[in-house]
Amino acid sequence: MAGALARADTGVDFEGTSYSFLESPAFLALVLALAVGAYALERRRGAPAAGSSQRRDPVEIALAVIAVALGALLFAGSLEDGGREGVVGLLAGAACAALGFMAAAAFLGRARRRVEASAAAFLAVYADLAALVVAGLSILFPPLGFVALVFLGLLVIRGRREGERKFEGLRILR
Repeated sequence: MAGALARADTGVDFEGTSYSFLESPAFLALVLALAVGAYALERRRGAPAAGSSQRRDPVEIALAVIAVALGALLFAGSLEDGGREGVVGLLAGAACAALGFMAAAAFLGRARRRVEASAAAFLAVYADLAALVVAGLSILFPPLGFVALVFLGLLVIRGRREGERKFEGLRILR
């Protein structure tokens, strides 16, 4: 989303920075191919088996590394676009992306365990669409980015606090 908006010079523009490649058609095509590949892999693998949430699989680790790297680059590019030093953005962007990935992985992991297998496959699509909307709105209205960070932090804290508690739902009284 950030690269596409930068390409249109809407909200952010990486031209004239050392991160101008972030809005190049080749880079945007690569990111799109990674997203489509991750979605296809998610559909093929299906929902994780019960009890497998304790181990991280290699695909999830690879996606986390890619997310952190992209977050670092985009944050640094955004800072340079604003006339600031981009190196600080590499660290801050990596931290923000790691927080986002942790919150999404934990939230989606809990949601996958509660829904049917056919519905679980679409959770990644919903998460990606939500991420695109939040990214776009954060670029167009920068204070929303801070709100999103607070929300992600609360999501991680709440998820850790709840732990592995099962949702029991309503029970039918006999």
